[in-house]
Amino acid sequence: QVQLVDSGGGLVQAGGSLRLSCAASGGVLSNYRVGYFRQAPGKEREFVASINLDGTTTYYADSVKGRFTISRDNAKNTVSLQMDSLKVEDTAVYRCAVTTWRRLVTQSELHDCWGQGTQVTVSS
Repeated sequence: QVQLVDSGGGLVQAGGSLRLSCAASGGVLSNYRVGYFRQAPGKEREFVASINLDGTTTYYADSVKGRFTISRDNAKNTVSLQMDSLKVEDTAVYRCAVTTWRRLVTQSELHDCWGQGTQVTVSS
């Protein structure tokens, strides 16, 4: 079963950028659609972005559309989330996850394996 490791989080000022990475081992990431989710303290986990198996189709939550870009490098077994124009409200723990669903799914319960998460903190 594929295992995922999240990295790239940190502290950044509002308006800044971060690039998150999701590295897979023990499996072939190109077999899965990959999503990113986030959870802020006291809030429910929310969908952020998703990318299909070959990276040709992406989908974003309205809250991050135009600011975040999800991409994948199947040769390196990685997925990245480029986050630009960060806002204080983007502060959360971000986790990548894979699903065997081929079509777009945004529900966390339909994702099977999860990274451990990486903290993103945006200061004003």
